[in-house]
Amino acid sequence: MKNLVFAFFLVALSIGFGVSSVSAQDKMMKSDNPMVGGAAMDKTKDIVYNAVNSKDHTTLVAAIKAAGLVDTLKSKGPFTVFAPTNSAFDKLPAGTVDTLVMPENKAMLTKILTYHVVAGNMDSKKIAKAIKKGKGKAMFKTVAGGMLTASMNGNMLTLTDEKGGMSMVTIANVKQSNGVIHVVDTVLMPN
Repeated sequence: MKNLVFAFFLVALSIGFGVSSVSAQDKMMKSDNPMVGGAAMDKTKDIVYNAVNSKDHTTLVAAIKAAGLVDTLKSKGPFTVFAPTNSAFDKLPAGTVDTLVMPENKAMLTKILTYHVVAGNMDSKKIAKAIKKGKGKAMFKTVAGGMLTASMNGNMLTLTDEKGGMSMVTIANVKQSNGVIHVVDTVLMPN
């Protein structure tokens, strides 16, 4: 009887380890994408799906909706999005966001938001390679038609807009089904 109980214990223990291994493996597969705004970012979902889940990007999501860009950012892409946080929008002069989301300012809002988007899937390795090739700077044409300049400031990727404003990438390489997001700390402004 003791042997039967011991054998049952071993079987139960091995099943338990098997379950926890699968659980750990599932967690590893999900955790290879950074958390953003307190939410897990699912690399099998699109840019809009993941942005909606980030508590740090509620202003960006509202602006995307007001500009009518939801369908575009849910499309196949691929897109590289430099996604400003709520605190990045808070740096703008008081009332700017409220003014931009008004229907009569949709064209300006769209231009600002698409200035944060580059066609293609530009992870940090590709951006770093372009910076190295450009001897310290890389120029990227945005969907809005303007240019962003990427460079390194120590080990931080920095973006400079056409007006000389600078933004730092605070979370890089957030993989999406239709591209990649890099979280930035300042809203970039086109000319």
